Amino acid sequence: MAKARILPRKFYLDPPDVVARGLLGKLLVREYETGSGARKKIERLSGRIVEVEAYFGLDDPAAHAFAGKTVRNAVLFGPPGFAYVYFIYGMHFCLNFSCEAEGHGAGVLLRALEPVEGLETMARMRGLAPHANPKLLTSGPGRLCQALGIVRETHNGIDVTRADSGLYVENDRHGPVDVAVSRRIGIRKAAERPLRFTIAGNRFVSG
Repeated sequence: MAKARILPRKFYLDPPDVVARGLLGKLLVREYETGSGARKKIERLSGRIVEVEAYFGLDDPAAHAFAGKTVRNAVLFGPPGFAYVYFIYGMHFCLNFSCEAEGHGAGVLLRALEPVEGLETMARMRGLAPHANPKLLTSGPGRLCQALGIVRETHNGIDVTRADSGLYVENDRHGPVDVAVSRRIGIRKAAERPLRFTIAGNRFVSG
């Protein structure tokens, strides 16, 4: 079996719809650290990406970057392959990856994962029983971040192309996936654009 490889920066240089399609079936990995000193332990939490949405930056009224660069969205205008984490509804964090060359403001929102590793820890992070229904863990952008312990203060601006970042995407040669395309959800502007990509028939897709 071929060794899984972290997606390189050049992967994220493409337009967000291309990056979004390419992310489906890949593994999002979070190296979760617990304890300290001699008791320090790193647990690998991972999930297969099954749902994403593309946002075209300055050309997309629904994108956070549409109004231009701000302190909040600056990561999107930087190099590709960095984590942009924002807080929504006063309760949820959402994870995005910057795409295209610097200055474009494009990104991909990760909406759902199929849990693979560390399910009991994910359940605890979500406040659920250890053997809770796996679909309750990472189906939805807010659930995904909560289950993996992803927050803006710690993860916004992290380079997801580096192994030492503790947050990255692996290509484990899972194989081709059947991609379904639909309108983005949970937005009002440019909602008609077919920029939501899912693995067709996967039960972990949100909504």
